[in-house]
Amino acid sequence: MTAPGAGDRAASAAAWIARLWIVPVALLGWELAARLAGAVYFPPPSAILVRLHELWFSGPLGRLFLTQEAVDHLLPSLGRLLLGWAAACAVAVVAGVALGRSASAYDCVNPLIHFFRSIPPPLLIPIAMTLTGVGTPLQLAAIVFGVVWPVLINTLDGARHVDRAYLETCEVFGVSRTAQLLRVILPAMAPKVFAGLRISVALALIMMIISEYVGSTEGIGYHMLVAQSQVDIASMWTAIVLLGVLGFVLNSLFLRVERRVLAWHRSARRTG
Repeated sequence: MTAPGAGDRAASAAAWIARLWIVPVALLGWELAARLAGAVYFPPPSAILVRLHELWFSGPLGRLFLTQEAVDHLLPSLGRLLLGWAAACAVAVVAGVALGRSASAYDCVNPLIHFFRSIPPPLLIPIAMTLTGVGTPLQLAAIVFGVVWPVLINTLDGARHVDRAYLETCEVFGVSRTAQLLRVILPAMAPKVFAGLRISVALALIMMIISEYVGSTEGIGYHMLVAQSQVDIASMWTAIVLLGVLGFVLNSLFLRVERRVLAWHRSARRTG
């Protein structure tokens, strides 16, 4: 007997796979164009994939096929990316809820928020370097500063625009402030918070690479810098492809989590 919803999941998976037809077509076009042009700086995908396997994923099974290069550069980058992103999101959500639910506090800090978010994060890396030195603290600080603003602004907006009817109903029934926060305010603002979180994933990836260019002796960004200095074009492209795949995977995982967490929201919109 087929489980409820199994047919829908299978159809959804088939539709998702069907939409990926553009990937082999694009790779084939890139392969043909690169071989016809013979450009040194734009190798064909086949050469990049061979080098990618050789450089990053030809290690022993005990390390899940990771090479020493991947252990030295890929894993530290992933660790800093996830830690910096999680720290920035936690700070932004807590601060956004606190400031968004207080009109006076929001009016005080709003100019500062828009001032600091207008500063390109890469410009502050040299200043941060004088405070933290090079290494992991600098990279984490760069990721946190780059990621925190979209999450904070979306959280502020969501916290400030909770439907007043929900809150008045809670007051009529004597619902405590803690219960209001957990059962009404946070669910109501969740769609906007998740929109900011999704944007922040891409920003965290960008800031990870920029910070590793400047203040690191390990990581994907540092690997690209070394490959560039050695004019190792294939190795540079392996890092670019790796970053693209990493961004795609992180975005796909985030969307799956978002769909699960906000399933009630989509149901409410359909029934509404």
